[in-house]
Amino acid sequence: MGEALQTALTDRYDALSTSLRDRVVQFVLGAFDSLGNYRDSDAAAFLERVLPTVLAAQQQMGQITDAYLSAMIADMMGAAAAPVGVQLPEALRGVPPDEVYRRPFVTAYTALSQGKPYAQALGEARTRLLSITETDMQLARTHAAQQSMRRGGVRYFRRALRGPKNCALCTIASTQRYKVEKLMPIHPGCNCKPEPLPGNKDPGHIIDDKLLREAHAAIAKGVGASDAGGRTPDYRKIIVVREHGEYGPLLAVARHDFTGPKDIPGS
Repeated sequence: MGEALQTALTDRYDALSTSLRDRVVQFVLGAFDSLGNYRDSDAAAFLERVLPTVLAAQQQMGQITDAYLSAMIADMMGAAAAPVGVQLPEALRGVPPDEVYRRPFVTAYTALSQGKPYAQALGEARTRLLSITETDMQLARTHAAQQSMRRGGVRYFRRALRGPKNCALCTIASTQRYKVEKLMPIHPGCNCKPEPLPGNKDPGHIIDDKLLREAHAAIAKGVGASDAGGRTPDYRKIIVVREHGEYGPLLAVARHDFTGPKDIPGS
């Protein structure tokens, strides 16, 4: 059925995945905002309330991603869709979820110890909780997508931009093809989705010259210099993929470094 069916599948998946993510975020933030205090006992009650819903939502994101990609791949290959499900670990980051979702409380305690006002400390904690929840839903998507595409025999994929606005990192990265054996690089707040590329022939590193030129033009307008060949400035040296200890591949700006063991006093 081709393009019409694939567009319908994409629209349906986007609506379902966006609704799921938004509902989970609203629930988690609502639970956080409703706490009377933010002491250890409140943190424990928060975790007991939200973790079952968060973990169930991650599994649901995995299932709808598998169903979507199975249908897309089947249409591309002229076969019947056969989603068989995906297996997502509870600890998508390799860290126990209760440890991850306790971090906003640590953020609040740290801010208070630094003399910051109570409202500011809670604001910083809430922002961290939002980032954690959105990132975990995105990790569920990317892990499920990799499993589904591998099973379907896909070799290459692209990152499809979603939402009314996209950052420069995602926009430029979306013009490139990626290999299925590698997870799609993400960053906090990322809402891109993996989209299979038809055929097994490598389409080449750049798959959307037009969008790349438009991105260069926009950057040139802002900074006064650009080059469609990626040399002035050299985006290969600016936008990079780093390996994050929890997220996996992380889309980043080259000048942004992670703290390592050598940065810890006494290490």
